[in-house]
Amino acid sequence: MAPRSSSRNHTQIFHRSKRKTFNMNLILCPHPGCSRTFKNRSGLTQHRHAIHSFSFEMRKEREAPPHELHPANPNEPPTIGARDDMGHICNEAGDFIPPEAPPPPYSSRAPDDWTPYRNRLEFETAEFLYSKVQMSAGNIDKLMNLWGRTLEKHNDAPPFADHRDLYSTIDDTPVGDVPWKSFSMKYNANDNDSSGSAPWMGKTYTAWFRDPCTVIHNMLGNPGFQRRDGLRNWAWDQADEIAKDPCSHGATDKMTVSVATGQNDYYPLYASIGNVHNNVRRAHRNSVAIVGFLAIPKTTKKYAEDPHFRKFKKQLFHSSLSKILSSLKPAMSVPEVVRFGDGHFRRVIYGLGPYIADYPEQSVLACVVYNWCAKCFAFPDDLDGLNGGLRGRETTDTLCEEFDYGMLWEEWGIISDLVPFTNDFPRADISKLLSPDLLHQIIKGTFKDHLVTWVERYLLQEHGKTHAKEILDDIDRRIAAAPSFAGLRRFPEGRGFSQWTGDDSKALMKVYLPAIEGHIPRDVVRCFRAFLEFCYIVRQDIITEDTLEKLSNALQRFHQYRQIFQDTGVRSNFSLPHQHSLTHYILLIHMFGAPNGLCSSITESKHIKAVKEPWRRSSKFNALGQMLLTNQRLDKIAVSRVDFTARKMLNSCAGRERKVTSNWHVLRVSFPSSSCTKRSRARNIRALAVEMDIPDLPQLVRLFLYDQLLADDSRNSDDVPLSACPRFEGPIKIFNSAAATFFAPSDPSGIGGMRREHIRAVPSWRRGPPRYDTVFINTGSEDSINGMEVGRVLCFFSFYHSSETFPCALIHWFKCINNEPDTDTGLWMVRPSFHEDGSRELSVIHLDMIIRASHLLPIFGDGFIGDHVAFHNSLDSFAGFYVNKFVDHNSFEIAS
Repeated sequence: MAPRSSSRNHTQIFHRSKRKTFNMNLILCPHPGCSRTFKNRSGLTQHRHAIHSFSFEMRKEREAPPHELHPANPNEPPTIGARDDMGHICNEAGDFIPPEAPPPPYSSRAPDDWTPYRNRLEFETAEFLYSKVQMSAGNIDKLMNLWGRTLEKHNDAPPFADHRDLYSTIDDTPVGDVPWKSFSMKYNANDNDSSGSAPWMGKTYTAWFRDPCTVIHNMLGNPGFQRRDGLRNWAWDQADEIAKDPCSHGATDKMTVSVATGQNDYYPLYASIGNVHNNVRRAHRNSVAIVGFLAIPKTTKKYAEDPHFRKFKKQLFHSSLSKILSSLKPAMSVPEVVRFGDGHFRRVIYGLGPYIADYPEQSVLACVVYNWCAKCFAFPDDLDGLNGGLRGRETTDTLCEEFDYGMLWEEWGIISDLVPFTNDFPRADISKLLSPDLLHQIIKGTFKDHLVTWVERYLLQEHGKTHAKEILDDIDRRIAAAPSFAGLRRFPEGRGFSQWTGDDSKALMKVYLPAIEGHIPRDVVRCFRAFLEFCYIVRQDIITEDTLEKLSNALQRFHQYRQIFQDTGVRSNFSLPHQHSLTHYILLIHMFGAPNGLCSSITESKHIKAVKEPWRRSSKFNALGQMLLTNQRLDKIAVSRVDFTARKMLNSCAGRERKVTSNWHVLRVSFPSSSCTKRSRARNIRALAVEMDIPDLPQLVRLFLYDQLLADDSRNSDDVPLSACPRFEGPIKIFNSAAATFFAPSDPSGIGGMRREHIRAVPSWRRGPPRYDTVFINTGSEDSINGMEVGRVLCFFSFYHSSETFPCALIHWFKCINNEPDTDTGLWMVRPSFHEDGSRELSVIHLDMIIRASHLLPIFGDGFIGDHVAFHNSLDSFAGFYVNKFVDHNSFEIAS
C-alpha cells in the first residue's frame, strides 16, 4: 500500500536585508574653487586629506641667464628668447582701450538661463548620458521609462521623454555650433593621360569639414585655456614678417594654428592653437579639435601603382587642406577682433604653425620622394652623411626653375609637379613647419622597429635559431620579473605580443636595458643607453643650452655605438628616415620650444574620442554622417559647460588643480585618512615587532624619537647610548600605503604639472603576494645619488608622543655599490645593506624624508634566471640592483 502524501503546504520565508537609503543631500567641499561633492562626511574627509591637506612652499631660484630656453613660470611652456607681449586689449569694434579696463559682461543672458535645457538637472543628465557613459538610444528610453514610473505618483516627469527628446535638446544648443560642411572634387583628365578611363578617374571624392576659424574662436574664448605662446623663435620670426606688411599693423597678438592628421579609413584632420600649454593638450581638454575628414581615393590593384593615381591622391590631399583652412587666410594679413578666455577682445593675426605627422605623411606634405628627408637635402643612401642644407620654399622654387622633373627627382628628391598646400597661405613653408613626432620617430620607429628588431637579428645570427630563442625567452623572463611600480605596465610574458601599440613601446623602453645586458655586446648596451637618454632629455619640459649640449652628446654617442650593428652584419647602413630625424631635433627645439610630449600620441588619443567611439555608437551603415553628428553634439555639450561655468551657474573645476610657482620639485608625502583596520595587524610597537619578526623595532623607534625630539642637540642617535633615548610603548596606527605628490610636468600629470603616486608596504597586495616598494630618501649624504639614498619600505605607521603625531616608515637601506653610475648602462647600482652578523640594516625615518617612489631592476649578469623569479620576489632574489632612472621622466631628472 502506497504511503499517503502530506497535503500540508510548506511556505518558505525570505528575510529582506537592510538596504541603503538614497541621500539627496550632497556635501560640497569647502575649499575655495573646488566643486567636488560627497554623500557623507567620510568621503569629504578623505578628499581633504588627499587633495587639500598641504600647501606648497616656493623656494628662491636663481635667475635664468638669457640663453636658457625656459620661462620664469614652470607652468608656462618652454620658450626660446621669449618676449613679454600679451596683446593689447580692445573693444568689440577693435578700438584699443586702457589695459586696466574691465572686460565686458560675458553674456547678456540671465544667470539662471539654462537654454536649451530647463534646469541644471537636465543639462547634467544630458552630459552624463551622452558624453560620459555614451548610453545607447534604447537604454536611454528604458532609463527614462523607469525614471518616469518612479515620478508618476508625484505628478512629475523625468528630464527627457526619450532619446529623441534628449538629442533634439542638445541640437538646439545656442552656443558652440560649428556645423559640418562638405565639398567634392573629381579628377580633371587631360589628353596626355595614359591611364585611359581608369575607375578612379570618374569618381567624386567628398571631404567634410568644420570652419576652422569658428573652432579657433571657441578655443580662444575658453576660460580654461591659459593664453601663452609656446612657439617662440618661430613665432617671433613670424611676427617680424607680419610687421613688414602695413595691412597687418595694429594686430597685437599672434595666433599659431597647429595641424595634425590621424591614420585610419576615416582620415581625420585635427587643429590646435599654439597659445595653450602642452599639458592642456595632453589632458584632452578640447584644445585639440577635429576640423575635417579628408577623402581617401581608392582603386583596384591594377591601378594602385599608376603614377597618375598616386599623383592625384597626393594633390587631392593638399587641395583639401588648402580648401579647409581657407577661412583663416583673410586674418593672416588683416587682423580680426576675437574674444579671449579672460573676457577681453584683442586684434589677432593667424599663421599656420607646426604640422605633426609621421614620416610617410611628411614626405607627402613636403612633396619629396619617399626615403628622402623632408627637412633637408641629404641623400637617401647616406642620410647622416654630409649636410645637404635645409629645404625651404624659396630654395625649392629656385631649383624648379633651373632643373627639369627628372633631375629634381633624382638629385634633389623633389616631386616638382605637386604643389604644397602651404603655398596658398602667407608666411607658410611646409619644410619648416614639420615638427618632431616623438611617438613615431623615436618610440615606435627607432626603438621598436629598429633597435629591438636588431637585437633579435644579432642573437639569431650569433647563436643560431635554437639558442637565440632560449636567450630571448630569458630576456622575456627578466622583463616579467621587473618589480611593481605605480604606472608601470607589467609584461607577464615578456615582449612577445603580436601587435605593438605606442603604449607597449613606451612601457618596454622603461625596463628593456637591464634585461638584455649580459646577452649582447657592451656597445649594444651603450647604444641603447645613449638612445634612451636622448629620448628622456628631449621630453623634458624645460630645455636650456646645457640640456641641448647633453642632447647633442647623447646623439653623438648613439651614432658611435650603433656601429656595432653594422660591424656584426646586422645592418648594412643606417640611412633610415626615422633615425635621421633625430639630427634635426635641436634645430626644431630652437624653433618651436621643448616638445614636452607634443606629438602624434595626442592626436591618437583624440582619435579615440573623435573617431573610434563615435563609430562604435553608429549603426555602422553610412557611419560617417552619424559620426559627424556625434562629434557636433559632444562639442555642443562641452561648450555649454564652459558657458554655464563662465556665468557662475556651475562650479569651476580649476580649483582642483594645484598651482606651483617654482621649478623645484615641491612635494608632500602623506598617509590616507584611515589606517589599516584589519584585526590581524599589530596595535602597538611590540606587537608589530613580533608580527614583522624584527625584535629591535622598539629600539629603532627610541633612536628615531631621539633624533626628532633632540634635533638641536649637537649629537645624533648614533652618538648616544640607548638609555638616553625616549621610551615609547603606546599604540600605533599601521598604513598600507602613503601618497607622494610632486611636480612632474613631463610625466602624465594634472594641468598644473602635479603628479600623485602611491607607495605600497602591504603583506598582501590585491590578495596576492606581499608588496614592499622602494623609495628615494633625502639624507644629504655624499655617498649617495645626488643627496638621496634608496630604501625599501617595510611598514608605514604613525604614533603619538610628546603632544605630537609622528608619521613614520620602517626602512631597509640599500647602499650604492660605486660612487658613480655604471659606465655601460648609466644607472646607479645599489645593494641591500646588512650588518656584520647578517641582519638587515634597518631604520625608522620620518615620512618627510621620503621624496618619492624609486624603481629597482635586478643586475641579472650573463646567466639565465630561474623560473621561480617573479615580479613580487625579485627584490629578494638578487644581490645587486640598478636604480631605474628610465621608469619615468621625473626619475630620470633626479637620478641622472
